[in-house]
Amino acid sequence: MAEEESETTEVETAPAAAAPEEVVSPKERRSRTRARKAAKAPAAKTLTHEQRHAERLAQRAHKAAERRRGRLRAREKAKARGTGAAATPAREHVQGKQKSRSGVVVSDRAAKTITVRVDVAHRHRRYEKVVRTSTTLHAHDELGDAHVGDTVLIQESRPLSRTKRWRLIEVLERAK
Repeated sequence: MAEEESETTEVETAPAAAAPEEVVSPKERRSRTRARKAAKAPAAKTLTHEQRHAERLAQRAHKAAERRRGRLRAREKAKARGTGAAATPAREHVQGKQKSRSGVVVSDRAAKTITVRVDVAHRHRRYEKVVRTSTTLHAHDELGDAHVGDTVLIQESRPLSRTKRWRLIEVLERAK
């Protein structure tokens, strides 16, 4: 009886083993699908290189014209609202004018160098929320008169070391 049962199980599994289902990777499946679609699709028009180039140029010119029209509309809207480029003139960069920042000294351990934290608050362009950020700058302090907690004025300068690009101008307020 046991032998008959084992024979029936072998017979039942044999047909399944004879015709295994082909295992295809997803990449191969996509490739085959694309090939089938390409075979069904009508033949694509064949263009010369010059014709393709001319089409591309025409399309780029059309998109450029659309962009110009959109910018013009945006400018008209801004002018009507009284905001935008018309209301606030752009700041001009003055040649040779160094930037100045005021901040709080967070470290004065290095010789002739102070680390200054500069806090910046600005309004987000889209969400109108006040965003506060800070950055730390290394400044040259020749006399060593700035200490931790002091509020100082620093000015941009030529590179003095790998990280120092600022110099101390004056100590605005001493720490208590």
